[in-house]
This record gives sequence, C-alpha cells and structure tokens, in this order.
Amino acid sequence: MEDDGGNGSNSTVIDTAKAERSVWLMKCPLVVSKSWQAQAAASDSHPVSKVVVSLDPLRPDDSPQFTMEMAGNDIGNMPKSYSLNMFKDFVPMSIFSETNQGRVAMEGRVEHKFDMKPHNKNMEEYRKMCRERTNKSMVKHRQLKVIDNDRGVHMRPMPGMVGLIASNSKDKKKAAPVKGPDVKRTRRDRGELEDIMFKLFERQPNWALKQLVQETDQPAQFLKEILNELCVYNKRGTNQGTYELKPEYKKSVEDTGAE
Repeated sequence: MEDDGGNGSNSTVIDTAKAERSVWLMKCPLVVSKSWQAQAAASDSHPVSKVVVSLDPLRPDDSPQFTMEMAGNDIGNMPKSYSLNMFKDFVPMSIFSETNQGRVAMEGRVEHKFDMKPHNKNMEEYRKMCRERTNKSMVKHRQLKVIDNDRGVHMRPMPGMVGLIASNSKDKKKAAPVKGPDVKRTRRDRGELEDIMFKLFERQPNWALKQLVQETDQPAQFLKEILNELCVYNKRGTNQGTYELKPEYKKSVEDTGAE
C-alpha cells in the first residue's frame, strides 16, 4: 500500500510488501532475550546465534531436530546450547512492526513456532543460574534517603506525643511514671508529725488512712509506720477500715485536753 502523501493518516496505512515472507516465532528464556538485546545495541553487528538442523536419512518421515548454539564468549554462566521444540498445530499468525514515527509494516507470516529451552546437558547449569538469580532478587539493599527539609520537623515529637510509649515497647512497664502524690510529699520530723497526729485525733476519734494522708500531706508508707505505733486498726465493726488511738495514748490526750 502506498503512502497517501503525508496527510496525517500514516497510522492507518500498513506496509504489506513483506507479508508473504516466512518467519519463525520463538519463545526464549529471559536471559537469552536480554543477551540478544545487549548485542543488538552494540555498534558492531555479529551473528548472535546459529541454528543447527539435524535430519536422520534412515527415517525420512521423522521431523527434523533443531538446536540453537549461542555465539560469543561473554555470556557468563548462561547455557550456550538450547533445544528448539517445534509446534506443528498453531493458529495462523503474522508479524507486525512499528517505527518511532508510527509507521506500521507487516514483516511476514509465521511458518514455524518454537519453544526454546536449555539442552539436556546444560539443564543443571541453567537451574543453578536461575536459583542464583532468584536469591539475588530476594536480597534487600539498604538505601539512604536525604531529607530535603533540614529543619528537623520529621524528627521532633509532635505536641501531645511526649511521654507516650509504643505499644510494642519491651520497656513499657519499666518506663511507667511513679505516682505523683508520693513524689511531691516530703517527710516531716517524726516528733512534729506525732504532735500533728494527736491533734487530729483530738478533733475526731477515727480516721481513714486516705484522710490522714490528705490532712498531713505525708507519704502513705511513712504515715503507716507512725500509725502502727500510735493507733489500732479496726478490721470490723461500725468503724471498720479506720484508725483510732491506743488506750494509753487516749488517756494522755484526754488529760492534755482537760488541762
């Protein structure tokens, strides 16, 4: 088909000059495809491989055997010998190409279709290469990323985040803050505290520990030590859960009050 003079409809025009040319369609391994592409990109054009056709004259009815030999010595661990399994029954197909300018052309019709695989003698070598390639692809490479924002916004804790501990932290229990009330209270002199306690029991005979902590502003543990010496703890009855002075101290308190 001829071009229509560059009227902007080149994308709909197909060059069919090579439509009847016979071509082979072959499925090849990825390493072979990459090797051919690398060699095609090189400046010097050399044959990338050769196909060997084997015929048995004693069995003219048998199909020919196809083998492909890779050319070049810089192909690394890639196998050099491959078997080509030919398919006889396949859907008729044609090959098309397209240039960078959008020109489409028919390159030929598919006469033979092949499946390319490493030759039996190279199969173990090919498996080893595939395993190495798979293991290499699974290795994660660490990368350093430069932060454009040099003000450190991403590294400063946001408001309300101070003191928070991640839920998966192993030191969560260790880092738990101590209760505030016990930290702020400072122990008084023992004699001074005893005088305060006597005055409180003059006001009322029974006190709960929580009430005494609030009245004296003393640590609960320190207050318990004084109470164990001066008071009796009521475990039952109407005054259950409260402290009251021991009888000997009640007498002295009453005498003091009478004076």
